[in-house]
Formats: sequence, structure tokens, C-alpha cells
Amino acid sequence: MGHRFVPNSFLLKEMLKELGIDSVDELFRDIPPEFRTDRLNLSPPLSEQETLWHLRRVLSKNRYQGEIPIFLGGGCWFHYVPAHVKYITQRGEFLTAYTPYQSEASQGLLQALFEYQSLVAELIGLEVVNASMYDWATALGEAALMSCRVTGRRRFLVPHFISPERRSVLQNYCEGIGMRVDEINQDPNSGQIDLDHLRNVLSEDVAGVYIENPSYLGFLEEQVDEISDLTHRAGALFIVGVNPISLALFKPPGEYGADMVVGEGQPLGQSPSFGGPSLGIFACRNDMKLVRQMPGRLIGMASTLDGDERAFCMVLQTREQHIRRERATSNVCSNEALCAIAAAAYLASMGPEGLKTVASISMANAHYLMKRLAEIEGLDAPAFHAFHFNEFVLRRVDGGTMRDFNQKLLQENIHGGHILVSEFPELGESELICSTEVHSKRDLDRFVEAAGKIMEGKK
Repeated sequence: MGHRFVPNSFLLKEMLKELGIDSVDELFRDIPPEFRTDRLNLSPPLSEQETLWHLRRVLSKNRYQGEIPIFLGGGCWFHYVPAHVKYITQRGEFLTAYTPYQSEASQGLLQALFEYQSLVAELIGLEVVNASMYDWATALGEAALMSCRVTGRRRFLVPHFISPERRSVLQNYCEGIGMRVDEINQDPNSGQIDLDHLRNVLSEDVAGVYIENPSYLGFLEEQVDEISDLTHRAGALFIVGVNPISLALFKPPGEYGADMVVGEGQPLGQSPSFGGPSLGIFACRNDMKLVRQMPGRLIGMASTLDGDERAFCMVLQTREQHIRRERATSNVCSNEALCAIAAAAYLASMGPEGLKTVASISMANAHYLMKRLAEIEGLDAPAFHAFHFNEFVLRRVDGGTMRDFNQKLLQENIHGGHILVSEFPELGESELICSTEVHSKRDLDRFVEAAGKIMEGKK
């Protein structure tokens, strides 16, 4: 029967010897002693009703998005989610279905994921979409690894103005295989990719070139065709990161030569929920050299032998828990299937015109806010002279701090943007402001009025 490992105290010495340590405490040496404890100082047990009272007291200290306007973005956005989207994802057939390994018993779930793939493929202009990745950051990491497998090269180029969190995840993904991540310079005034610098850093060891459109700081890249051409002439793959809502208005990456597209599906039917769960979009061209290297699940539609009925199944799977595990393209053990179904329900409900309306209002709100804030003495917006979607960088140029600015906005029941000072010091005292269709004109005017009072010293 072998050893029993619960409890394992009789094996403790043997295990410590194997690990090369003298005590269990050494396993926790990275945790400072002052943060360690032998016991938890817990309150006495509560009844269900007492627990409910306690939770209500704790939650009453919070203010949520329905009570105050929030202007945060940067990869997790506030959008209105129709009630029926939440209802669909709460149905037992989807909510409790972990993963569709048994296709004969999972046709409904597989069909829903197939619909997700089809809708996203139409939106981004590429033929093959997986179902799906954890979030934008992990999708980017997988795209870098995939570009390495396809090209046999080990350098990956990214823009300077990229989310530090995405950059960190990408770095972690690449480190294990010895892949190097290098930056492409961007114009400090417009944010546009420096094409001369791109030409200089492109070489025969570059596996992929990655850009974001819109960028993390909200501006659009205007030279996408040139970047695509330079990348492909160097024999590298062109990868584009997107906010999918923006594609209702702008040319999809598939139309300007993207080999892969990654992005964040959270705005498609998911609330921010303190930052998760997210939904990683991952797509590629219909080229078997690429498709065979795609990570994650891919759902296909087939038919019965007599051709009378259609059937859905997972196809082209080369993953770590499958038979060909030594050729696994990814170590992803799960995905965000329920989030993907929410995205499918959202996209199908909105349709092209509905999505265009959401994108148009979001962009109009941001541009209105940008214009009004720029009129306030001591504030500068936008920081980059380029076209923006629904986010922009607001700078404070009067010597004050953005932290103080946001604290005073909170006193007016307004949540400001994401402070960028530690991420991009060269931008000075700055923050990323986002607006979507959830903001009314009254919300925008309240923000402007409060900002004006703060800068005049009245707050």
C-alpha cells in the first residue's frame, strides 16, 4: 500500500534530510519572525445570525461603485452588465460544470464555448480563438512562449509604456526558458512606437514584437501597418494586445497583419469584483504552424457519421494532462470557462450596434473629461498628444501630489484614477483616468467641479 502521508510525522527526519534543512521553521525563513505566529487570536464562534450582523457592520464601512463614480481602469474596467448575462452564468449547467473533458456529456458547455470563440474571432479579425486564458497578462506570457516555439528564437520586444503587472508576468514566463524581453522606445510626446529604434533592435533572434492598441495609457498606435511590415520582414511574429470593447470602433488587429492577439475579456460581461476573475483572450491566424502551438483549450464543431447532427469536442489538444504531455504547449490546468460564457452572452446580447454604442459613449465621456480637466489651471491632460480611446493620463503640474488630489476627491465621494508615479516616474505626478458608459454627464461634471476646487485650494 506504500507510506501513509497523513500524518507524516514519522517521516519528518527523512524529509528534512532530503531537503537539506534541520527544522521545519527553515521552510519559512523568508517570512520575517515578527510576522510569524504559533496561534491565531480568533474571537469566539458566532451563530449564523450573529455572523450576518458582524458582516453587515464590516461591509457598512465600504463604498461601492453604485454609490460613487469610480474612474479607475488600467486593465480592469467598469461596464454595465445586463442582468440576463448574470442569470445565464448562474445556471447550474454552466456554473457547476468544471471542464468539458467528456464531450458526449458536455455538449451544451462545449457549444457555449464554441460560440464564445466564434464571436471573439469576428470581433478581432482572426480565425482561431481558444477558450481561454486566465487574464491578459498570462495570455501575453503564453504568446511570447508560443512565438519562441514557432520561430526557434529567444528575444521578445515590448513597448516601454506597458502595464508593469503584465510586464512582470511576461518576464516570469520567459525566464524559465531563457527568453529575453527587451523594450522598444516610444516617443515621449505622442507615445508612438519609435520606428527607427524598432528597426535597430529587430534582428534574426527576435521571436515576436508586441504592441498594445489602445495602449496601457490609453492612446492609440497610429503606425500599426508599418510595425507589422517591419516585424514580418525580420521573420518575427506580430502580437497585438487589445481592450475588446475598443474594436467596435477601430480596425481589428487581424486587418493589419497581427499573427496573434491577446487581451482582457473582463469588460465583456464581468464586473471588476476587486480585480477578478479575469478572462484572457488568445487568438491566432489560421495557420497550422501557429494553431498546433496554441495553448489552452480549442473547441471544434464536427458532425455525426451520417452527417445529420452536429457535435462539439475539444480539438488539437497538446496539454500537460493529456496523453502527449511531453509535447505540452502550456501548463495551464484550468481556464476561465464561466467567464468566457459570460462574454459570449454579453457579445450575443449587445450585437455589433450595441457594442458600438458602449464604445462610443465610453470614448465620448473620456474625451469630454479630458477637455474639461485640461482647462483647470495646474492640471495637464492628456499627457500624450495622440488619439485616445476611453483612458488618458492626467498630470498635476502645480507642485502638488496625485495622492493628495485623490484623497480630496474621495472626500467629495469621487474615486480618482490609478496613480502612475511609481510606474512611470518620467511622467511626473500623474494618474490614469478612465471613463465608460456607466458614467453620466453629472458624474463627469462632478469630477471636473471637484478637481477645480482642489486646484483652487478650496478643498
